[in-house]
Amino acid sequence: MANFLPVDEQLDLLQKGAAEIIRVSDLRERLEKSRQTGVPLRVKAGFDPTAPDLHLGHTVLMRKLKHFQDLGHQVIFLVGDFTSLIGDPTGRSVTRKPLTREQINENAKTYTEQVFRILDREKTEVRFNSEWLDKLGFEGVIRLAAKFTVSQMLERDEFHKRFQEEKPISLHEMLYPLMQGYDSVALKSDVELGGTDQKFNLLTGRELQRHFEQPSQIVLMTPIIEGLDGVQKMSKSLNNAIGIHEPPQEMYGKLMSINDELMWRYWTLLTDLRQSEIDQMQADVASGALHPMEAKKRLARTIVAGFHSDEAAKAADENWAKQFQKRETPDDLEEVRVRLSEIGPGTASHSTTIQNHIDKDSVAENDKLEATPLRIDKLLVRLQLAESNTDALRKLKQGSVHIDGELVEKTHIPLAALPVRLAIRVGKRAKIAVIE
Repeated sequence: MANFLPVDEQLDLLQKGAAEIIRVSDLRERLEKSRQTGVPLRVKAGFDPTAPDLHLGHTVLMRKLKHFQDLGHQVIFLVGDFTSLIGDPTGRSVTRKPLTREQINENAKTYTEQVFRILDREKTEVRFNSEWLDKLGFEGVIRLAAKFTVSQMLERDEFHKRFQEEKPISLHEMLYPLMQGYDSVALKSDVELGGTDQKFNLLTGRELQRHFEQPSQIVLMTPIIEGLDGVQKMSKSLNNAIGIHEPPQEMYGKLMSINDELMWRYWTLLTDLRQSEIDQMQADVASGALHPMEAKKRLARTIVAGFHSDEAAKAADENWAKQFQKRETPDDLEEVRVRLSEIGPGTASHSTTIQNHIDKDSVAENDKLEATPLRIDKLLVRLQLAESNTDALRKLKQGSVHIDGELVEKTHIPLAALPVRLAIRVGKRAKIAVIE
């Protein structure tokens, strides 16, 4: 039989960063029973492999799964290989384009590899919902659908809004909450984790478990974490995400670029530090006992070490200090190869001069390069140091762009010869561009 910490100590960790728990009293009761019987809770979180890579936004739920795991409970990492055929309608104003089985299977491979950067492989139950949903059959789907009404489904925000705006709602989208809810029945889950945007789906699981005469699962919801801009949801499509597979230096640099307010949300949602310790750190910053820059560097080291190693985090920290505090170029910046044709054409009359890379006589003799000078705004977008050309131009105007240590404010650079290697820094983030 497992030995569990007192319930109050468990709740101290489990409630950290939780946006809502339905209900806390039920979770306390279930934890008490677990202590008495020595039987761990079954805790699930589902992830649809709709993209090949995970970013830190996905890890908020994984981190909470880890907290249950660290407390001795059985966690289930559920890969929604079947539900991905529909695509979760959460937050969608239009119907998703369905993925193929091949795309889903390929993405699922990377998910199951990446999740064990957080969870303990030996203690994690990995399941695929095709195990039971493939076998449900048309009769099973009908019997499942009979437990809900159309009016209940239209209570869902996305569906209600589309209905009011006379936008299409596909019938298969209404099956998604039923399928996710049936996952909880199949796994006999005690607790299901999800983002606040998943509330309808999570509550559907509770309802279906009642229909199948199972105890209703506790629902624990985590906030939707903002991306690097501190405003919009972290998303690769918005170019504000930090991928968990990114090199240590890139990950560290992105974390150092966030604002101080966002830093505290990242401490709460992306680390295992207890809330009381985070609160103390925040109090130290407020009193002046701790500089906010040092708190942010601790955060960056903590997260990088978690996905790479302590050594990688230390090296990233030292290189960042070289680059931004001593104005040196670190040794292991990410290199990105770029074709000149990708970042042109431009107008030479707008050009500025970068020493060691521009030879005026050579430029005059090289009409081809002079005709297609390097465009800084396009280069920043290509390096993912700016979200768009407009954003890049704004950064240039703000004086945030440096090339090989020199401030650059104009939009074009004529190059004397190729290939050329440039150290590009925008704010606190930097990369090496190898232009060919």
